[in-house]
Amino acid sequence: MLEALNPQPQDKILQLIALFRDDPRQAKIDLGVGVYKDATGLTPVMRAVKAAEKKLWETETTKTYTALAGEPAYNAAMVQMILGSGYADRAASVATPGGTGAIRQALELIRMASPAAKVWMSNPTWPNHPSIVKYLGMPSAEYRYFDSASGGVDFAGLMADLDGVAAGDAVLLHGCCHNPTGANLDLAQWAQVLDLLAARGAIPFVDLAYQGFGDGLEEDAAATRMVAARFPEVLIAASCSKNFGVYRERTGILIALTSPDRKAVVQGNLNYLNRQNYSFPPDHGARLVTMILEDAALTADWKAELEDVRLNMLSLRQQLADELRRATNSDRFDFVARHRGMFSRLGLTEAQVATLREVHGIYMVGDSRINIAGLNAKTVPILAAAIAQVLA
Repeated sequence: MLEALNPQPQDKILQLIALFRDDPRQAKIDLGVGVYKDATGLTPVMRAVKAAEKKLWETETTKTYTALAGEPAYNAAMVQMILGSGYADRAASVATPGGTGAIRQALELIRMASPAAKVWMSNPTWPNHPSIVKYLGMPSAEYRYFDSASGGVDFAGLMADLDGVAAGDAVLLHGCCHNPTGANLDLAQWAQVLDLLAARGAIPFVDLAYQGFGDGLEEDAAATRMVAARFPEVLIAASCSKNFGVYRERTGILIALTSPDRKAVVQGNLNYLNRQNYSFPPDHGARLVTMILEDAALTADWKAELEDVRLNMLSLRQQLADELRRATNSDRFDFVARHRGMFSRLGLTEAQVATLREVHGIYMVGDSRINIAGLNAKTVPILAAAIAQVLA
């Protein structure tokens, strides 16, 4: 049987990680992998997470299974953090293995509920989105999103493409810090998109992986909350990997907003999907997140450290935009300072990206997506100078 299997294409980011690892140059720079790094290149364990882990170690008395949907306290804390108050009677939810697990379960739920529903995704989007949709054999379509010339959102193209959405289609939207471009819709644009989707009878599906990394914890939830308040049915996949720094704990959640009278049925279907895929979701990271969000002192310390992370990325963005302006003698890359979150797409060609890697030891994804958090104050001028050289 197994001899019938065909080789699968390698994940481009994982390939890049291997290339970087095998590069013997000491001055190499990794801007590919999407994890936050401090100025020393370390992805640190947040102080509040450390404190919660210590308390958990001292007080935990069992490792028995949790519920199929995860611990209710975790789900409630995450719904509150993402949506605020007033959704307890509408929000069905399940804990998932990271944000990717939440996306997979959401797509499975869409397919169960409406096999003919088309999933609309931005072009570009995070590679896992179309990969999972294709694997599940679901109908899909793209809508324009990024304007390479300006480094901003191609809003006219986006609206023109979404005009083709049909009733019952699911439209995948990035809640904040758009991956891979870093270019976000403003709230006025969000309102126009939601007007269009409501008129078409579409179901918004929000991927919220970077809450707190853009303009602030509450500010980054504003668009998702606008969606939740506007639509009777919404799917939200959220991750704690970035904002709590618990990448390897695989801590995520899928929230399905529905009417109060349908909540029990939707919850039952979410539980069923968890049972089919992995039974009980991971608990360690979810329990740490719950402990932090339920303890005022830990919450305050976590928010303070998260704000430091956010401000550090904003500082790096401004420094890079300034250095690129000096190095290239143009304002071509000023958009980098306006972007938010970990990523920006620079608009370089694949050949230029290859030259940066081969000649300068600077690693980024082939579409020129860079992880801003892979930089520090010393490497920003090095990157800017290298980009100026490949452009020349």
